[in-house]
Amino acid sequence: MKTIWLPVATVVIAAAIMVWVWWFGDAQRQWNVFFTMGTLLVSTGLLFMWLVCFSGWSRRVRLSIFGLVVVGFGLFLVLFRVSGVSGDFIPILTWRFAPTVHGQLQTDMLTLGTADVAIQLESSHRDSPQFLGPTRDGVLKGVRLAADWQKNPPRLLWRQPIGAGWSGFAVVGQRALTQEQRGDLEMVTCYDLLTGRLLWMHSDDVRFEDVVSGTGPRSTPTVTGNRVYTFGATGILNCLDRDTGETLWRRDVVVAHDARVNEWGTSVSPLVHSQLVIVAVSAKSRRALVAYDKDSGDPVWTAGNDKSAYSSPALTTFAGVQQFIILNHESVAAHDTETGAMLWSAAWPGKYPKVAQPVVLSGDRVVVSSGYGVGCALFQVRRSAGESWNVELVWKTRSLKAKFANFVHRDGFLYGLDDGILACVDVESGKRRWKRARYGHGQLILTDNLLLVLSEFGFVALTEPTPEEHREVARLPIFERKTWNPPVLATPYLLVRNDEEAACYELPLAD
Repeated sequence: MKTIWLPVATVVIAAAIMVWVWWFGDAQRQWNVFFTMGTLLVSTGLLFMWLVCFSGWSRRVRLSIFGLVVVGFGLFLVLFRVSGVSGDFIPILTWRFAPTVHGQLQTDMLTLGTADVAIQLESSHRDSPQFLGPTRDGVLKGVRLAADWQKNPPRLLWRQPIGAGWSGFAVVGQRALTQEQRGDLEMVTCYDLLTGRLLWMHSDDVRFEDVVSGTGPRSTPTVTGNRVYTFGATGILNCLDRDTGETLWRRDVVVAHDARVNEWGTSVSPLVHSQLVIVAVSAKSRRALVAYDKDSGDPVWTAGNDKSAYSSPALTTFAGVQQFIILNHESVAAHDTETGAMLWSAAWPGKYPKVAQPVVLSGDRVVVSSGYGVGCALFQVRRSAGESWNVELVWKTRSLKAKFANFVHRDGFLYGLDDGILACVDVESGKRRWKRARYGHGQLILTDNLLLVLSEFGFVALTEPTPEEHREVARLPIFERKTWNPPVLATPYLLVRNDEEAACYELPLAD
């Protein structure tokens, strides 16, 4: 046929584009995925047009092929649905008529968990009362894990369905608290740590849902004393009784500040310090932080001149002065702990979401990192004799692009997921030492001797945090579904979850 060169040229050009994108291009992986999907869509459309209009085949053959394509496409739409995307924006397809865990939870909310069994906590048990552990940085000091999981495998205590959402667990004593979506109700739930039995639940009649970012709350509860503080995906701040779930006070922060929920939901985990509970206002309002009285819920102050992002406030110290630090939409900023007044800020612009927590280093330094091709930077914070603050950019690099996985520091090196691949970066120079092992957009916990990675693909990997090379020493498969939630190690209990299941393992500790 005279027009055979058209489909051949289409296939060759499409293949060349994809080879260039994946092997020679410098774009981030997300854009590579977009280019690939676009190339496949356009080339398939061109091939179909050639077949129907220019192939020269008989009218009967062309109509038959056209009919088969239309029927096949219709069957695809009937049988499958897009249930979300991966961290690289790859669509996730599921059977349209398959029963879902969320549907079962919605109709029978009080039958979760196992029987009440009298099991005692290990003597080595440690609480993890807030987002990213006791110090809100993903680092657990004084914890050494056993590396040989063949000889001493983790012991599964329970595994069961859970409502949708990307929250983590907060653990205090034998209570494990998280947030989840069940139908039209956004829930705060409290489980028995060792059995998974549901102890109580609190509900708000709100629902956040988005095809890209998923359904349900994103924040992790904060527990202090006998109170639990939670921040929902639509901006509802709750103070609950830890033992019963009873509402002590409730504030709709977004409505109160004439703000707007961020595109992918409110993901700020409350920070409790002294008499205050601090959260970030959402998009539209240029008030990065708001503080409430932790006992009464009365507003105390608002602060900042930047819109919030998806990061959470943390307590830290620079130049001997305690302060709140937060990564905002276009800056990293620090605030006075009593008045909220801004002490200093450094520009960190870019239109893409900022998620990863800033990592504070010794010597009054801080590292910030963002995904979407941005990279990371080291800032030096100084306070002059006149008590004015200034911030100096030491280096900026694309060596570590933490999209929405937090990263950690150990002995002068940063460890984090660079576009889904574990990487090690030298703090002094910003140069990457190695980049190996695609774990996807998961989350990390650093102990004294090992780095625990909960991968986006649902397995846990133990790696040695060393600048020489990547060394994975053990792996534990847990889920078969996308996992974005931060894991919690309330030593020796590892709590993991995604938007459908939760599990608790007892990890072996080093002698």
